[in-house]
Amino acid sequence: MKMNDSRQSKIIDRFPAGVVTPPPSKSLSHRALICAALCGLHGKGEDDAPAEIWNVGVSEDISATRRGIARIVSVLSGTADIAAPERRVDCGESGSTLRFLIPIAGLDGEEWVFTGNGRLMERPLDIYRDMFERAGGVFEQRSSEVRVRGPLRVGKYTLPGDVSSQFVSGLLFSLPLLCGDSEIALSTPLESSGYARMTVDVLRHYGVAMDEIADGRGGIRGYRVRGGQTYRRAAYTVESDYSQAAFFLAAAALGCDVRVAGLNPHSLQGDRYIIDVIRGMGAEVRDEDGAVRVLPPAGGLKALTIDVAEIPDLVPPIAALACYCEGQTRLVNAGRLRIKESDRLRALKTELCKLGAAVRETDDALIIDGAKSLRGGDVDAWGDHRIAMALAVAAIGCTGSVTLSGHTHVSKSYPAFWEDFEKGYLK
Repeated sequence: MKMNDSRQSKIIDRFPAGVVTPPPSKSLSHRALICAALCGLHGKGEDDAPAEIWNVGVSEDISATRRGIARIVSVLSGTADIAAPERRVDCGESGSTLRFLIPIAGLDGEEWVFTGNGRLMERPLDIYRDMFERAGGVFEQRSSEVRVRGPLRVGKYTLPGDVSSQFVSGLLFSLPLLCGDSEIALSTPLESSGYARMTVDVLRHYGVAMDEIADGRGGIRGYRVRGGQTYRRAAYTVESDYSQAAFFLAAAALGCDVRVAGLNPHSLQGDRYIIDVIRGMGAEVRDEDGAVRVLPPAGGLKALTIDVAEIPDLVPPIAALACYCEGQTRLVNAGRLRIKESDRLRALKTELCKLGAAVRETDDALIIDGAKSLRGGDVDAWGDHRIAMALAVAAIGCTGSVTLSGHTHVSKSYPAFWEDFEKGYLK
């Protein structure tokens, strides 16, 4: 667990009101940046317009992907002669950057070193270890870095779907660039399948196609990927982020007069499910002049049991909201949250309990007994941007003051979070 310097603390006494536009989708920004950069592998043809991305996110995670893919593409395209010691990518704390870029670096056939901060190098990467070692390459994961050497090869890649869809996305970016056809076969059902579908959608926007293999039950069993494809230059506009919007929609469900603008009602983002969660708790959700408004129910919010396997990033805002729901909320199939920037199940249980909530954890679930109000207290973000934002939401219903240590960690994904969150009324 990463605790924060107590000097990095703030009293949470202002809450959102008016109209808030959340930042661009972090998930889509990663994907668009990678696809746009891979257009540069093929030089300039008849269409030499740049692959422009509009409304791309600005955060520490996005900066890591922007730097990393630019360095890798400069080597793959031959525009830069980077010696082996300089074939390094600093991923910061971004799991997406690390898992997306490793297979792309594997196209090079030379050694690349990936570094990171916080708990990043503790995240499971065994899928890539097996993949590189079977191909005769190198994969070494240490406490501070990962070393890989390809080349990535044409073939059939069998991997479990219940670890992270990021491994699938990493291969989907890179396999189309090989000379022959490949297949991704999933040995277990794909969790967070919405993220993989998002990857496929962005790839198609840039002219790269693959065939989805259905499992006959509405799920995905794998992908067939044609080799020798070319990324086509195209402009792309990143839509607003439902993962970040969720904190403001939760705040509205707790009575804050805040509306959320810029959301695509037909988005492929899996975290659009926050709308269904809030409706399921009894709140009314309506569209007002292009902004989403949530009206809390007169009789109070009601508890739910929610399978969060497909929506892990929604657990922090839902957990904060559940503290004020009548009855017992159960967030199940949440085991993967233990290997995020923090152990999010332990962090949420510990910090929400400090505010007076009744929260229990199991190996893969949070169980929350709701109350009309919490007392407040001193809490810590555990070095995790989503924990910091969840505690801001939980503070709305506290009768006493809430002081948060580590509030600056929101810069990982949402640098303007506090500016947006505190634009309303004083408690």
